[in-house]
Amino acid sequence: MDTTPLRTDAVTLHGVSKHYGQVHAVRGLDLEIPRGRTVALLGPNGAGKSTTVGMLLGLLAPDAGTVAVGGLPPRTAVARGLIAAMLQDCGPMPGVTVAELVTLGRRLYPRPLAVGEALELAGLTAVARRRVDRLSGGQVQRLKFALVAVGNPDTMVLDEPTRALDVQGRREFWTAMRGYAATGRTIVFATHYLDEVEENADRVVVMARGTVVADGTATQIRALAGRATVRFRLSDPPARPPRGWLGAGSVDIRGDLVTLGTADPDATVRALAAGPLAWRDLSVVPPSLDESFLQLTAPAAAAAAAAPALEAAR
Repeated sequence: MDTTPLRTDAVTLHGVSKHYGQVHAVRGLDLEIPRGRTVALLGPNGAGKSTTVGMLLGLLAPDAGTVAVGGLPPRTAVARGLIAAMLQDCGPMPGVTVAELVTLGRRLYPRPLAVGEALELAGLTAVARRRVDRLSGGQVQRLKFALVAVGNPDTMVLDEPTRALDVQGRREFWTAMRGYAATGRTIVFATHYLDEVEENADRVVVMARGTVVADGTATQIRALAGRATVRFRLSDPPARPPRGWLGAGSVDIRGDLVTLGTADPDATVRALAAGPLAWRDLSVVPPSLDESFLQLTAPAAAAAAAAPALEAAR
């Protein structure tokens, strides 16, 4: 058995490009993911996410650059069970029990977990003897997760893992996933649910037009939108506040409700507290991940934001 220690990075892509005819799906992509991180991969359709995942799994070969998983070529890493994927468009075979299917899946890997451990990680111990075709939607997704987890991969790739699940199903799935991440594994997941990113990712990689336009924590990515919202109520709001009032970039007054857009909410609140206005019901809302995502992936914004966004977020 090869006992060569794995490199620190679970995933590395250096100068990776991939094109299909005239379509450049990935352009000079550089990305390093250390082991033990939970990373969300975001981007609009056509951003290059699926192509990147395909190259990580050895399903696609890059036209230029290098891809490594645990310091090994992707196909070698897959054969050794170092990386596995939970894809969205697949379904478990009917007519067998949960435990039977996971037992079958276990036989496909070189260094698998015990079936009971995989079921516990997925939160499926209580339904181990239930037939697969009698599971709820959330349980089916957790079964897909168990079929990957039983292989004991160091890196797990999830493609839209909670698509079409209800709120309870999504909550159950991510509870199981957080338990798996706590064991020190690396998780890379793509999703369109930005609340899942906020709650579960310790790093967010935003892609657009085949390259990375931002890379950092959810808080850092939110900050790239550049403007927070400060709201409060005034008994006698000014009809025409002066330009730059309270350090705000934009002012909206509707009745007694004042809404300010500001790049420095702390300074705006300090100015409000130090002034003569009689205010109440103060709230400060940071830039949303949704707003940042839209700005970063818009055609004009992405080109302008790419280089400074990367440096600022890191």
